[in-house]
Amino acid sequence: MSISVVVVGANGRMGRTICDVAQNSSEYVLVGGVDSPAHVAELSLRMVGKCPVSDNLPDLLTRVPEKSVIIDFTAPEVSLASARIAVERGMALVIGTTGLSSQQLEILQNLATKTPILWSSNMSIGINVMRKVLPELVKALGPDYDMEIMEIHHKHKKDSPSGTALTLAESLAKAKNWDLQNVRCSSRDGLIGERPQQQIGVQALRGGDVVGVHTVYFMGPGERIEVTHHAHSRENFARGALRAAAWLVDQKPGKLYGVQDMLG
Repeated sequence: MSISVVVVGANGRMGRTICDVAQNSSEYVLVGGVDSPAHVAELSLRMVGKCPVSDNLPDLLTRVPEKSVIIDFTAPEVSLASARIAVERGMALVIGTTGLSSQQLEILQNLATKTPILWSSNMSIGINVMRKVLPELVKALGPDYDMEIMEIHHKHKKDSPSGTALTLAESLAKAKNWDLQNVRCSSRDGLIGERPQQQIGVQALRGGDVVGVHTVYFMGPGERIEVTHHAHSRENFARGALRAAAWLVDQKPGKLYGVQDMLG
């Protein structure tokens, strides 16, 4: 059975990719696209004859199948609005938006008790497998290895460090029983002294059209281990989001799901 999906932010970089992947797959049916009033005309031209488009999500949802799954890769406030609408409609929602504050994530967790919601800072299957492996490396290598993360993204990315880099850093911190807020360092400049042992550097580079590169460094006495994930195209994230939608449609509300839940 095909999964019906509605894409919020359908004219954005990720939104367009999700729409294209869904339309070229027999497993999914794109039943609606939503974007801001400034972009809905362009969206209409792209979607002509394919599915309804709107600048109003509640209105669009009255014209799609009840079991449709909403996919939102937009901005924090827009994604929270989509979550509230999903609760009102009793529909499942997949969110790939980054840059959410701790307060916004708390709101999302509360809304997830009322309708199935999955949020991830990165929908890549590879990144999420990487998250599982990193704590094992931390524990096996022991205290003599310093941990650093470097991420690279295109020049249009608005948040820094990336949500994925922070999620990877959280995995490292938890494995050490550290509070990431107390040990993260994202800026070094001037005469700052030696690097503390309890520190995780998370640095960001921006430029060009880089889709996403994340490298975790373990630097110890006489050697260095690098674990790197390269995203070659946005289709990787789109496929992960669609796979999440197919999984989420059969889940019950109660918690804010992540890709880790989907992978078991």
